[in-house]
Amino acid sequence: MSRPISVAVVDDYDVVVLGVARMLEQYPDRVQVAELSTDSTVDRPVDIVLYDAFAQPESDTADLRLFLDNPLAGRTVVYTWNFHPRLVEQAQEIGVHGYLSKALPARDLVASLERVAAGESVVSEPPGRARSATGLDWPGRAEGLSDRESEILALITQGRSNAEVASITFLSPNTIKSYVRTIYRKIGVSSRTQAVLWGVRHGFVPGESRHGMWR
Repeated sequence: MSRPISVAVVDDYDVVVLGVARMLEQYPDRVQVAELSTDSTVDRPVDIVLYDAFAQPESDTADLRLFLDNPLAGRTVVYTWNFHPRLVEQAQEIGVHGYLSKALPARDLVASLERVAAGESVVSEPPGRARSATGLDWPGRAEGLSDRESEILALITQGRSNAEVASITFLSPNTIKSYVRTIYRKIGVSSRTQAVLWGVRHGFVPGESRHGMWR
């Protein structure tokens, strides 16, 4: 494309959005991050909506349909760690144009977004055990939580049970229990109530929703 593609990053956690934006802004001649305020509706078109799936129930496609049905959203891309085959297939069935891994380095993420903007449907390789790309951010990173630990604590802070967290993340209940024990140890708490309070104090409560701007 002769001009930079415009990308709106959508997630309810500002720290997550800003981390993705900083990655993309390394390539200003190729990508322009749309500055969308959370206190107004979308009033101008963007080439791509990049839906960051951090602490979002991906199996619920209602949010994705908001973007797919909005004429101001050119194409819709899911940006995630979770490549469970059912989620990828479901996203493709409803018309999502890209399904990209958070392990992609910035240059590869930008190249994939350019391919989507040019009309391709792009699904990147599953991340496996690869770490998130350099530059991404999440609540609790400064306190030593990994990206996946942060997501699980965010869901707990939202009031989700272990069973609900397992369902949302497509991880086994035993895996969730193991993560929870590690999280408790890292943040120095011994109960779920203490963990939720810690989460509230450290930015794990979702901010103003960016999804509503697309209604």
